[in-house]
Amino acid sequence: MRYQRIPLQLAGLIWTLVLLLGGPPVSAASNTWILVDTDDSTLTVMKGDRKWQVFEDVAFGRYGKTYFKKRGDNKTPLGHFTITWLNPDTRYHRFMGLSYPDIDSASRALEDGRIGEQQWQAIRRASEARKTPPQHTPLGGLIGIHGVGKGDSKIHRQYNWTNGCIALTNEQIDQLAKWAKIGTSVEIR
Repeated sequence: MRYQRIPLQLAGLIWTLVLLLGGPPVSAASNTWILVDTDDSTLTVMKGDRKWQVFEDVAFGRYGKTYFKKRGDNKTPLGHFTITWLNPDTRYHRFMGLSYPDIDSASRALEDGRIGEQQWQAIRRASEARKTPPQHTPLGGLIGIHGVGKGDSKIHRQYNWTNGCIALTNEQIDQLAKWAKIGTSVEIR
């Protein structure tokens, strides 16, 4: 049987469907997932379709949000991600790393020439294995949810100040740590 290449948009759609089969974004073990609303500046811990806890005054990338993130643009990526690593002791107090870039971002980038086939394949393999994707592509990386650390809490309440991450206060990130585990789904919209 001869190998046939499928269109990139279709490939991205197929991988998105594979990852999302089974309904809304949830952690398989607990039915807990995280909804980040960039318009309302909130992060909500969800249990199925119920709001469990809402964190307000959330900060994002200083230059807004996008589906077309690139390294150094200081924008927060939109989409469906998974927490793939945790660092409980960083300069931002805690860091919950997300599975960015995801297959949707990579497919858009491949289609418009921002990454090559080899980088797309590496991101696809990581996405399929539910692992952390390559973090040093032209799409950027090291996107996550973190605290303020020793930063100025007044700045945090007044401005979007991150390089593309989602920032909570140190107290909020400590509370979130009760629910946010490796494998927890995160929807940023």
